[in-house]
Amino acid sequence: MGGESSTPVPPPKKEYDKEWRETNWSKKQRDEMVAALRNFKLYDPKVGQLRVLLLGPIGAGKSSFINSISSVFQGRIAHATEVAAATGKSFTKIYKTHYIKNEEETLPFAFNDVMGLEMEEENGIDPDDLINAINGHLPEGYKFNPCGPLTDESRDYNKNPSSNEKVHCLVNVIPAAKISLMSRGVIDKMKNVREKASKLGIPQVVVMTMPDNSCELVSRDLKKIYTSKEIKAKMQMCSNALGIPMNNILPVKNYHEETHLKNDMDILILNALTQIMNYANDYQWALKPNKYK
Repeated sequence: MGGESSTPVPPPKKEYDKEWRETNWSKKQRDEMVAALRNFKLYDPKVGQLRVLLLGPIGAGKSSFINSISSVFQGRIAHATEVAAATGKSFTKIYKTHYIKNEEETLPFAFNDVMGLEMEEENGIDPDDLINAINGHLPEGYKFNPCGPLTDESRDYNKNPSSNEKVHCLVNVIPAAKISLMSRGVIDKMKNVREKASKLGIPQVVVMTMPDNSCELVSRDLKKIYTSKEIKAKMQMCSNALGIPMNNILPVKNYHEETHLKNDMDILILNALTQIMNYANDYQWALKPNKYK
């Protein structure tokens, strides 16, 4: 009795049939988002800038995200903040505010990058300093000290921060390819800060960087990002790890090797920035619900 021939099982599809998160990739859409952000109106103009705190592991692309945003509004590859090579050590050592400029005008967005999170307490930022940053207690130029946080007994401690010195949105920056490799210590630190920010009502998102390093489809064509099953799985892992809903997981590809702007990269960066700023502005509205009605 001869053996039965078996039909080879086709490999599982790597793509969905259509985008599961619809995205307008046109140059017109890119230009409209740039114009809307250039003319962004704050609910409370006295705030001046909506402040965003970037938090994440070493090498996640926090500084590169700031540079990428600056590049979009400068119309060229910009160098707003120093970016370290892949050395495994955090480049950011001090608490510094980065503003986004549009030609001669400063836009109402301010970003603070902090030291990359490490599992070892002696090498990384003290979690209490992250809470100090959220509450506006860290002074500009504060040098992070892994041995201990800034206390209210220090002369540098900002005891009465103004509204624009406090954080209006917390952005967790996580590289797509390293989500499953993040240590429990780093995840616990991020969740701890997230929980404390949640008690203050501060909105939170995840900016998922380097999707091209995690998916061959996306590496070849960035517009495949919302048809890629691999990328959606990575986004779900982010959501599960930090407890942040999927609609607040925002994938971007930062400018790193490029020497010229690319429309598809700009679209993802602008989509993320628009959502972040709308959330930050809504938080301002919620703080004083009767003042601006």
